[in-house]
Amino acid sequence: MRVLSNAIVFLLGVSTAMVSGYEPQKEIMLWPKGMPEPKVQTEMPEASIKGKDGISRRSNVSNPRLIVFKPEAGSKASKAAVIVVPGGGFGILADEHEGSDACKWLAKNGITAFQLVHRTPTNKHTEPHAGPVQDLQKAIIEVRNNATDLNIDTDKIGVLGFSAGGQVTLIAATNKPNFPIVDDKANHKPDFLLLLYPYKIYDPMTKKLRSDIKVENGLPTSFIAQASDDTGSLPQGSTLLFLELINKKIPAELHIYERGGHGFGMNLRPGTTGPGDWQKRAFDWLSQHKLLIQP
Repeated sequence: MRVLSNAIVFLLGVSTAMVSGYEPQKEIMLWPKGMPEPKVQTEMPEASIKGKDGISRRSNVSNPRLIVFKPEAGSKASKAAVIVVPGGGFGILADEHEGSDACKWLAKNGITAFQLVHRTPTNKHTEPHAGPVQDLQKAIIEVRNNATDLNIDTDKIGVLGFSAGGQVTLIAATNKPNFPIVDDKANHKPDFLLLLYPYKIYDPMTKKLRSDIKVENGLPTSFIAQASDDTGSLPQGSTLLFLELINKKIPAELHIYERGGHGFGMNLRPGTTGPGDWQKRAFDWLSQHKLLIQP
């Protein structure tokens, strides 16, 4: 077996007791030779801070990378992979309930998962999504280039994007990379998408999808879910995206729940169905597309 790229390093400071079940196993550095513009300018070190709600969020990321979560040794693996892109409004990364928790859920179901730690904050940039889009496109290329060593199929690499991560996912999938690529055959296009309440993909002025989501450039089969009372990511966006996919004869599934609000991620919310139900529906959808192994 050939050795993985030297951009892959083992996590430091993790005790053997912690590395069990579906805990992270290694990291893949996305820009070992230097990150392209727009770079993050911050004097503060990267930090993960637990909020009053008990959920941890990450800030000040200047070294974009993937954190790898593999199915448990000896368990049935599907050879599919999913890169998880958390939300956070481009100011922080909500990468626990919209990141590592999702990765553990995927790994438990036999899918190799990658938590994208993209550059942040970018919310003061002219185009807040620009840097994270580069990071995601490079992440897909890196995962595909190392598919043999990661024991995944090159045509089963998908993306799960939450909120701002959903916006990043759609822009990354429908636009060409704007950074130098050494290998002309490098492929940045995902093979399937899961989108949870994608952030500001609807333009209320034009009543259309935002112009930088170029559906005409092609999207893969997609699963979309959100709540109708979500004022952060309007349901019109998910609905229009679904219609665009169906009109172009791209297989798609849409779930809009009456209540649930915004940003629930992998967490339940009292008095609502969506935050708990979407994972069951996504499981069924992934099974239908032979992307996971039924227990």
